[in-house]
Amino acid sequence: MRITTYTGGFVQTNAYLVETPDGNLLIDAPAGVTAWLAARGVRVDHVLLTHQHYDHVEDAAAIRETGAKLHAYAPYSRDLTLENAARGWGLPISVRPYQIDAVLDMSVPLSLCGREIRLAHVPGHSTDSVIYHFAEGGVVFSGDTIFAGSIGRTDLPLGDTRQLLEGIDRHLLSLPTETRVFPGHGPDTTIGVEARTNPYLS
Repeated sequence: MRITTYTGGFVQTNAYLVETPDGNLLIDAPAGVTAWLAARGVRVDHVLLTHQHYDHVEDAAAIRETGAKLHAYAPYSRDLTLENAARGWGLPISVRPYQIDAVLDMSVPLSLCGREIRLAHVPGHSTDSVIYHFAEGGVVFSGDTIFAGSIGRTDLPLGDTRQLLEGIDRHLLSLPTETRVFPGHGPDTTIGVEARTNPYLS
């Protein structure tokens, strides 16, 4: 399993290309990732959305048109992308509408491209936030739940700090300390490092 990072869009959002012998996965779809994949000559089979805030889905419609299937906790809505809220903030946020091909069943692991992917719903930053744990590879894609030295912001619509911290403690800090964490923004880290040094988790 090979992981390559793409960073793009207005707020420098990470996407992760996960290449396996049985197919390719993409974690999140920020602006520009479809062109980046095309330039590399890579076809993606499945896109796993950590949540649907606008910066993580700006290329969702475009990448779906290449044949990739979109997986997410909930169907597309302008509330999840923050487009409705942004009108009140005076921000020109606009996401091309897309369709979710598979709403995640949180009670069972995903089996895609020869990999078993464990799922956990970790709201608090967004109501639809999901983490994807590739236990065989020792990696977790955390979206905007936890970052290197920080956690996701909770001052957005329906944000909840207590709920987020409880979810991090239950679903992330319970993972092996050597688990690599690939977040929605910024550099990767490990569970052990965050458990020891993240000031929001002490």
